[in-house]
Amino acid sequence: MKELNVVAAIIKKDNKILTTQRGYGEFKGLWEFPGGKIEEGETKEDALIREIKEELNADIIVEKFALDLEWQYPNFYLYMSCFECSLKSDIKLLEHMGAKWLSLDEIDSVEWIEADIKAVNYIKESLTF
Repeated sequence: MKELNVVAAIIKKDNKILTTQRGYGEFKGLWEFPGGKIEEGETKEDALIREIKEELNADIIVEKFALDLEWQYPNFYLYMSCFECSLKSDIKLLEHMGAKWLSLDEIDSVEWIEADIKAVNYIKESLTF
């Protein structure tokens, strides 16, 4: 079984969280926290900074570790480390088909990729703005 090690950014701004809509692949149209694969020799934080630049043409500050989660998909096993982040620049969608800033009241209004629901629950239970 294939294993993927990825990072994801929980980007906060004005009491809202950024979510992006997948623009390609098996999960196209579903919502996720932006991020991606960790390359060999990268720290998780460095991978996240690089991935956000590649996906959103944005610079971020990785503020703190949030949670690790694991999820079994039919074709692969996912290990994801999530970090609370803030933006240093505006975003521009380069790979996603949409983006939304969601308040805590709105966070369940989109159809999340399955693994990201664990991060959504973390936000509901633990995140302070």
